[in-house]
Amino acid sequence: MGTKERNFHPLPEDISLEDLVPEHNFYRTLQGKLDLSFVRELVEDLYAASGRPSVNPEVFLRLQLVIFYEGIRSERELMLIVSDHLSVRWYVGYDLHESLPDHSSLTRIRDRFGLSVFREFFERIVQLSRAKGRMVSAQGGLPGE
Repeated sequence: MGTKERNFHPLPEDISLEDLVPEHNFYRTLQGKLDLSFVRELVEDLYAASGRPSVNPEVFLRLQLVIFYEGIRSERELMLIVSDHLSVRWYVGYDLHESLPDHSSLTRIRDRFGLSVFREFFERIVQLSRAKGRMVSAQGGLPGE
């Protein structure tokens, strides 16, 4: 009967999170197919010109997509998933050594954005998907591909 010791070593410097997410992973496919460049313009009026650094709004809305695709019920649970799943961490753009946003920050951003931003965000995603002739689903990836 074999034994397995729990002995972890730091990753070599030449291995990145980019290397650890498989090529055909759902979030890698989503990243390549769903252009979220419209997000900053969508919410720019909700940010002050100065102040503390904030969570990038595109990162925040990527996190909202993760909530949708993973069936997550809270920002606290979301950030546990992001810290645990390499592909989700990669999708939202945080390297292994970077601190993730606190769940309470996400709650404040959600409240500031309000329903109108979420509605516009998801409507734009549906429009983009229809324009490309496909809808993005977690179960089946990107249909037709």
